[in-house]
Amino acid sequence: MAEWQGKWALVTGASAGIGVALAEELASGATNLVLTARRKDRLEALAQRLASIYKIQTEVLPADLADPASPERIFAFTRDKGIEIDLLINNAGFGKYGEFFRVEKRRLLDMVQVNCAAVIHLTHLYLQGMIARGRGDILTLASTASFQAVPYISTYAATKAFDLLFAEGLAEELKPYGIRVCALCPGSTESEFHVVAGQEKFTYRAESAQKVARTGLKALAAGKSYVISGVWNYLGAHGERLVPRRFVTRTAARMFKPEEK
Repeated sequence: MAEWQGKWALVTGASAGIGVALAEELASGATNLVLTARRKDRLEALAQRLASIYKIQTEVLPADLADPASPERIFAFTRDKGIEIDLLINNAGFGKYGEFFRVEKRRLLDMVQVNCAAVIHLTHLYLQGMIARGRGDILTLASTASFQAVPYISTYAATKAFDLLFAEGLAEELKPYGIRVCALCPGSTESEFHVVAGQEKFTYRAESAQKVARTGLKALAAGKSYVISGVWNYLGAHGERLVPRRFVTRTAARMFKPEEK
C-alpha cells in the first residue's frame, strides 16, 4: 500500500463492506482519505478511527450517488479544500434481487445511476487533474456478474458488465498519460451487499472484504486492467467461455429463480 503513501484517495461507498476494507488497507499504507457514502455516522466513526490509529488525514462528506448532483458536490468539496485526488475508488454500488417486472422502477433506475452514471461522472471530473499532473489511479468495483447475464439480477449484472468494460477501455486509453485503471471483480463477499439486495441465500464461498480490497489494490499497483478475486471465482468466470452463452444464462436462471409462493 506504499504506492499511495502521503497522497489522497477518494473512496465512495465507504461506510460498509469492501469500502471500509479499502479505506483500512490504504490507511495502513499512510494514504490520506476522503470518505463518502450516505451514512454520516458510520463515515465519521471510520474516519476518526483510521486517523487515530494510522495518523493520517481524513475528510468526510455524506452523499447519495443516486442523486445526479452528488458527483459535482463531491468534486467541489475536494477542490475547495485544495485536495488533489491521486486515487479514485468507485466502490459505491448496490443490487436488487427478484423478477425484473416486480422490482420497483425507481430502485432499478437508481441502480444504473449509482453503478454506472456516477462512475462516469466522478471519473471524468477527477481525470482532468490526473492528466494535468501526469499521474493518477482509478479502481472501479465490478463483479464476477460482469462476465455473464444473470437472470433475476439482470440489471445489476448489466451495470457491472458496463463497469468492467469501461475500466478496461480506459486502462488502455490512459496508459500514454501515466494513469492506471483497474476493475476489481469480486464474487460473494462478507458484507451487507447481499442483505440489501435481498439475496442472502445465494451467498457462498464468501471471501472477506479485506482480502478482496487487498487483491484490487495490488492489481491496480501492478498495472492490471482487471482482476477477479478468488481462484474459484476466476475459474468460474473464465470457464463460462467454454460453453454457449445461452447455456450459461439458463443455468444461472435455474440457480437464481425465486421460490414459488
